[in-house]
Amino acid sequence: MTEHSLWPRRTPRLELRIPSLDDLDQVLTWRNDPAVTRWMLSTTVDPDSWRSAWLAGADDPFDHSVVAVLHGRVIGTGSIEVADAMGQGMRAPNAADLPWRSAQGSLGYLLDPTVHGRGLATEIVAAMLDLAFDLGLHRVTAGCFADNIGSWRVMEKCGMRREQHGVQDSWHAEMGWLDGYTYAILAEEWRAAAPAATAVRTG
Repeated sequence: MTEHSLWPRRTPRLELRIPSLDDLDQVLTWRNDPAVTRWMLSTTVDPDSWRSAWLAGADDPFDHSVVAVLHGRVIGTGSIEVADAMGQGMRAPNAADLPWRSAQGSLGYLLDPTVHGRGLATEIVAAMLDLAFDLGLHRVTAGCFADNIGSWRVMEKCGMRREQHGVQDSWHAEMGWLDGYTYAILAEEWRAAAPAATAVRTG
């Protein structure tokens, strides 16, 4: 789980923070809503198992998962999963000196469907990208079904570029094989673009 010193982070309207048990219970009030599960690879979740898995991530230094709070109500989640990028095994004093070690992040986000269409997902994604590059990551990626227009529009608003269009690479329980998109952004691209949504404060 992310270091407590990095949180909370505040966007123009949201507070992003490490969740309490009550926060997780609030997420579970909408996590299994069909409007949420429609575009998820992990569809309906068992509340107890989901809660246990989230809490287990508290001891994982590569898992940076938080909730987003609007006026005291948990309306979303954001996550960055840190992993190695691709790279050759160059000679180095130790493995930690290889620049591709822990250099890439995988972005995830969810939003309560009752607050869709208000730009809140964009604020969550911008805050998570800020975090990723504050951590020193080189690159962040994210994926979605090509038909999930709202999701990829959020990524594009935050300056991420579509790098891959996978033809029928993702199975959807109702619609069968669908196309998938992969988006990415580099640290220098994020800093150079400095979109308005990056107005994030810590503490």
